[in-house]
Amino acid sequence: MHIEVDNVSFSYGPSTGMVIKDICMDIDRPGLYCIIGPNGVGKSTLIKCLNKINKPTSGTVKIDGRDIEGIPNKDVAKMVSYVPVAGEDMFSMPVVDAVLIGRFTHQKWKTTVDDLKKVYRTLKLLGISSLSMRGFNELSAGQHQKVAIARALVQETPIMLLDEPTANLDVRYQVYIAELLKELAIAKDMIIIMISHDLNIASRFSDKVIMMEEPGVIRQIGAPEDVINKETIEEVYGVSCEIFFDGRGKPQVMLGSALRIDE
Repeated sequence: MHIEVDNVSFSYGPSTGMVIKDICMDIDRPGLYCIIGPNGVGKSTLIKCLNKINKPTSGTVKIDGRDIEGIPNKDVAKMVSYVPVAGEDMFSMPVVDAVLIGRFTHQKWKTTVDDLKKVYRTLKLLGISSLSMRGFNELSAGQHQKVAIARALVQETPIMLLDEPTANLDVRYQVYIAELLKELAIAKDMIIIMISHDLNIASRFSDKVIMMEEPGVIRQIGAPEDVINKETIEEVYGVSCEIFFDGRGKPQVMLGSALRIDE
């Protein structure tokens, strides 16, 4: 799979202005890509342009050379799965059925035994088998997040987009989910793009970091050690910091004090 983003801008309406501006990005190999940046710079808007939820105001998004606007929605869903930010969806149904929704592109007339096996295998992978018959709307925010990730996994797409997949998870599950996504990208030759507010998670696990800044533009794309540095963090986030390197040479950020508060 190959994702090409060519001069993409997007606005929610005349009163909002452009949320993202002239975004160019070329992802032509499997891996885990993390989009980072402060609130309000268009991270969620950008990934919604990659799966046809948002139609760019200008510019094009291509998957394997095809303009996504010309691809039927069901065919897009066979190529791109999406995990929304926690709390964007709610189902009054058992967890197993909520996850089974992810199999819709593979189904014809009815759910098969193979569909159910994949659902239960994925629930086990995420450690939530015990929730299979619980009502989705009865779960905690962290459990919702795990179910949403399971639903995307059973969709079995070569591209996966995730909006803050480690939000509402405890530290152990944050690391587990990041490790899982990294392993999936390698084992299944997937392009996985996730938004993260945790700079250290992004640095440790991503193959490349996509840093966004005001006014809705990409500042830099590159390896974590090339993008995450003291000068950039202080300029983009407005917070002092110190940078240390772990045993793998990945930068780890120790935050200091706020240098400014944007109004």
